[in-house]
Amino acid sequence: MSSQKTILVTGGTGFLGSNLCERLIRDGARVICVDNNYTGKLKNVASLQGNPNFRFILHDIINPLEIDEKIDQIYNLACPASPRHYQGKAAIFTTKTCVLGALNMLELAKKHGATIFQSSTSEVYGEPAVHPQPESYRGNVNPIGIRACYDEGKRCAESLFFDYYREEGVDIKVVRIFNTYGPKMNPEDGRVVSNVICQALRGEDITLYGDGKQTRSFCYVDDLIEAFVRMMATPKGFTGPVNTGNPGEFTIEEMAKMVIAKIGGKHRIVYKPLPKDDPTHRKPDITLAKEKLGWEPKVKLSEGLDKTIAYFKTELEMK
Repeated sequence: MSSQKTILVTGGTGFLGSNLCERLIRDGARVICVDNNYTGKLKNVASLQGNPNFRFILHDIINPLEIDEKIDQIYNLACPASPRHYQGKAAIFTTKTCVLGALNMLELAKKHGATIFQSSTSEVYGEPAVHPQPESYRGNVNPIGIRACYDEGKRCAESLFFDYYREEGVDIKVVRIFNTYGPKMNPEDGRVVSNVICQALRGEDITLYGDGKQTRSFCYVDDLIEAFVRMMATPKGFTGPVNTGNPGEFTIEEMAKMVIAKIGGKHRIVYKPLPKDDPTHRKPDITLAKEKLGWEPKVKLSEGLDKTIAYFKTELEMK
């Protein structure tokens, strides 16, 4: 009997999903990548196409999914994750992806007896009144704001995961992701790292929102994926949630000036009004991740930015 695991990854052609698929294939797993390609792109998994251990299914997890082979693990990463993609006309779609998608994947996990991983978010903490944010902090979220489709959608998904754990005995693993960056980010996703790098590479003004003094904790994608894999490997009964992110805290302005220095050229920083409900502080308390996963980030911001700039240089040259 084969010991090879079959692992389903929703959101598998997105930024995190595609990096995860590559890691799982390297680890010897059979990977079923599921995505509707709303924000993901097939080119993100182009290197895996043709690999006998990789299969792509075009599907929107708002709708139930049937898989004709035994699944051992599910990583649920499907959801628009940048304000540019989940605000406005995609708000209802985002809530449906968070909630109906979680329900459908939990039912699939229950049917297959699979362990299921939920990629939650630091946005469940809202505009935090506690800093840094531990998992015990219950948050300060506006339930009717323009970001609520994502913030509350992810909070509801966590609730569903824990109810399926308590009522149905489904083996769950929940992580809360803080700001992550790296290769395979979408240049047009509106996130601060990709925005600043692409504007600098194009020789444009650098757009920052607010006074630039808001803080973020930037985690390089390889570090985050390592945390995912370690979380999935924890014993049954350890559910999380676990904060996954880099506790190194930088202002948005500091990060932007670091990028400008690396790329060179004269770039004017333009400050625009801070979007409504945009959090002013983000920093994870990763004590639990250190204790339970033996994990903490290894890649410094300067090194990670070098790798990300190199990726975007290639991307923009191809356009």
